[in-house]
Amino acid sequence: MCRRLAILSVALAFSGCWPALEHPPRLESTSMPASFPSEDDAANSAQLAYNAFFTDPKLTALIETALTNNQELNIVALEIDIAKTEIMTREGEFLPRLDFKVGAGIEKVGKYTSQGAADEANGVPEHLADFQLGFSASWEIDIWSKLRNATKAATLRYLGSVEGRKFAVSVLVAEIAESYYELLALDGQLDVLKQNISIQKSALEVVRLQKEAARVSELAVKRFEAEVLKNQSRLFTVQQQIVEAESRINFLVGRFPQTIDRSTESFATLVPATVHAGIPYQLLENRPDVKRAELALGAAKLDVKVAKAAFLPKLGIGANIGYQSFDFLKMLATPASLLYSAGADLLVPLLNRKGLNADYYAANAKQMQAVVAYERAILKAYIEVANRVKLIGNLEQSYALRSQEVEKLNESVDISSRLFNSARADYMEVLLTRRDALESQMELIELRKQQMTSVVGLYQALGGGWR
Repeated sequence: MCRRLAILSVALAFSGCWPALEHPPRLESTSMPASFPSEDDAANSAQLAYNAFFTDPKLTALIETALTNNQELNIVALEIDIAKTEIMTREGEFLPRLDFKVGAGIEKVGKYTSQGAADEANGVPEHLADFQLGFSASWEIDIWSKLRNATKAATLRYLGSVEGRKFAVSVLVAEIAESYYELLALDGQLDVLKQNISIQKSALEVVRLQKEAARVSELAVKRFEAEVLKNQSRLFTVQQQIVEAESRINFLVGRFPQTIDRSTESFATLVPATVHAGIPYQLLENRPDVKRAELALGAAKLDVKVAKAAFLPKLGIGANIGYQSFDFLKMLATPASLLYSAGADLLVPLLNRKGLNADYYAANAKQMQAVVAYERAILKAYIEVANRVKLIGNLEQSYALRSQEVEKLNESVDISSRLFNSARADYMEVLLTRRDALESQMELIELRKQQMTSVVGLYQALGGGWR
């Protein structure tokens, strides 16, 4: 008896040993700077829902439609359902299993075998039927919490898929808002081009009159005509860009191309919203991608525990009860045809554990991957916000200076026109001054677009848009 206990003890001790790791996983680091550059306000704009952050009702209407119809978002929603089924699978492994079985068969054994000779001596038919029905139950006792941990890991992955959908919503909201502001900027550039073409046509008529009065040559007329034609051609380029911007929004909204209902307010009058960055540690809760990486790390840690538990003994119990008979009419005879059994088994892995070792090594490597991915998500989130905060400040100063440039160039257009009319400036000065004024107006609109999209980018970088 003592020898049997000793053998069992050695087997249990040996089974509880898992291989040493060359690079054991380390704990994750969540350290971040205390604040963002030039920001020390605890208020956080990421807490605002998209319909509170964006005040344009036509933009929020597009976002609402996209949240229902966007195909990529619907695919992500189905991925959540798939992740939920994994929880059901793991829970099923944790619970007892009960099966009902009905069977029928026939058997013939060799005549010159011990069983065949015994059957012949006892008058058992040569072709022996076998009818059975009954219940069988089995249950693996989760003594090391292996199945519980597997269920918890599946739950964390499901929650990670939910965070993945939130991140997809945040990205979608930002993409629609950026495309919407790009579309408004293109509308503004189209208006500037049309106004300048109208002014240039008027200037062309003046030059033609001066040519008739022999004050300028045919060269001046041709140069002004070429400038008008160049900007008329540019008009169609901007119109094509508008078509593509509308198509991009329609794709995000999940519908075929159509005209986008948008604000008719002058783009130059739009004022970028004020975004409060808050403190860096709020990113751990507000950014869905950071939260998803955290949940993936939690699941990876549980997977290591599951892999460790595979080296330990596995205890299972089973039972059967039912009826079995070679005579169908007597199959339900009780207790003659009644059968039952019950038992328990302890499975101890001893030799050839390469598969278990491989699973253990893989689980630890994946845990290390999850640690690095989580730290990377935190670092990426902080850098994105820090860059956006600086970008907004720099764009604001750049816009102020560019506005002064546009103002000065518009004044120079008037001055050059007066000088030209009084024959104190040649046509090239007028032409170049108008060209510079037009380019500066177009660039000012582009700069305003960058301001609007950088605000949207900061809102998304903070983790806004999914609420």
